Amino acid sequence: MKATTGLLAAALLASTSVAAYSETLRWARAGDSLTLDPHAQNEGPTHTLSHQIYEPLIIRDMDGQFQAALATDWAPKEGDPNVWVFNLREGVTYHDGADFTAEDVVFSINRAKSDNSNMKELLSSIVEVRAVDDYTVEFETGGPNPILPANLTNLFMMDKGWAEANDSVDVQDVESGETTFASTNANGTGAFTLVSREPDVRTVLERNPDYWGMDDFPMDVSEIIFTPIQNASTRVAALLSGEVDFIQDVPVQDLERVAAADGLTVKTAPQNRTIFFGMDQGSDDLDTDNVEGENPLADVRVRRAMNMAINREAIKQVVMRGQSQPAGMIAPPFVNGWTEEMDNSVSTDVDAAKALMEEAGYGDGFAIQLDCPNDRYVNDEGICQATVGMLGQIGITVNLDSKPKAQHFPLITNATTDFYMLGWGVPTYDSEYIFNFLVHTRGDERGSWNNTGYSNPEIDEMIVSLASETDLEKRDAMIADIWAEVQDEVLYLPVHHQVLNWGMAEKVGIEVSPEDDPKMKFFTMN
Repeated sequence: MKATTGLLAAALLASTSVAAYSETLRWARAGDSLTLDPHAQNEGPTHTLSHQIYEPLIIRDMDGQFQAALATDWAPKEGDPNVWVFNLREGVTYHDGADFTAEDVVFSINRAKSDNSNMKELLSSIVEVRAVDDYTVEFETGGPNPILPANLTNLFMMDKGWAEANDSVDVQDVESGETTFASTNANGTGAFTLVSREPDVRTVLERNPDYWGMDDFPMDVSEIIFTPIQNASTRVAALLSGEVDFIQDVPVQDLERVAAADGLTVKTAPQNRTIFFGMDQGSDDLDTDNVEGENPLADVRVRRAMNMAINREAIKQVVMRGQSQPAGMIAPPFVNGWTEEMDNSVSTDVDAAKALMEEAGYGDGFAIQLDCPNDRYVNDEGICQATVGMLGQIGITVNLDSKPKAQHFPLITNATTDFYMLGWGVPTYDSEYIFNFLVHTRGDERGSWNNTGYSNPEIDEMIVSLASETDLEKRDAMIADIWAEVQDEVLYLPVHHQVLNWGMAEKVGIEVSPEDDPKMKFFTMN
């Protein structure tokens, strides 16, 4: 009888605790997650939604620091620097009640290494992942990899049994338009469970009562209603009217209005992300230009001229209302390998740019299409519109084609765009991440976002070797050498490092994450 009474008291206490913190967080941002398949897309908003439902072995907290998640600790194996040992958290269950074990880690890592996965570059150094027992996993790498843990913070763990039972062992092929059970359903270990989802309309999550971290995080949010609102004015109006409590992307033109509104606050911080333009400089001819039989972007003098024509300070002041940091390299200051000298290496000089165009044989200019997203980055379409005018000053007629990110990104990953905008965050805080995706020759394991056509076997070899170089001084020198090549060849046209502006009701307590990835289990609701 005493045991029964104790169980009843515990149940009543739990019920009272949940009721005391029964708070709905109504959340909006410009764009939706691209898929629920946690390994199909390496894209910020997609990861952010996944972080509510799924979990990696390690997370970054709201300050960007490592924090244990499904692994409690990790370290290189004593006597074998090619192996990392991860000890897993015991007693964790998936939303359907299945136990989380080492078998799921092995399955998830191998799944994320497969061809359709957009996460495979992060795992290219892993030779084998093996379960030692139910709660111990070993990662063997092709040489010592000192930054392996940093590559796992967005690598989500799936239940092997659930995937097998629902024909979701293979990663969704996003580029071909495939829809799978895993792309529309979810079963994670995370703080919130999926209730319903209408892509680009509304996603509803509810607090997981069996979450292992109920006593480790505030867990004030009991329900999340996520609504993507592409139109900036509509998104701000929803916050001002109280229709939503939290938006990640307050338009720069509305910052003062939101900050001055009763009951609202704006929190600002530099983001770990650089906005830039990419160019197909490898093709013999381009599809969208008006130059027959040759590719003007293949001439480095043209690329340098374009770089010099972009007035980054004007974009900062006029388009971004002061909310950006002009960039000369495609790595933000958070990242190992960034230098102030490289970041300040570009200055606007229209006359010198015109002279370079003349020297390259394009004194009369040419026309080309610029592909731009309109719902992914802060004022993305506005930045593209301003760039159109700036390039026009050196004779380049740019035809702007803006579209939602769901249609924009496949142009890059399928290599069907000549000139495009992209933004790149660096969750590992190391230049190797940038090089693996954006500089290495496009292939099976690396270079999936390198649409430039650039290919340099010597640089490729250096990039691969970064994963196993344990002499940090030597490794940093190699990173500097790769950056020197990237800068000299003008592989990309950096615009700025993005600044984040989160708008929220005063009852919402959270600080801005440099990753722009709010994890709602950290939120307090006052």
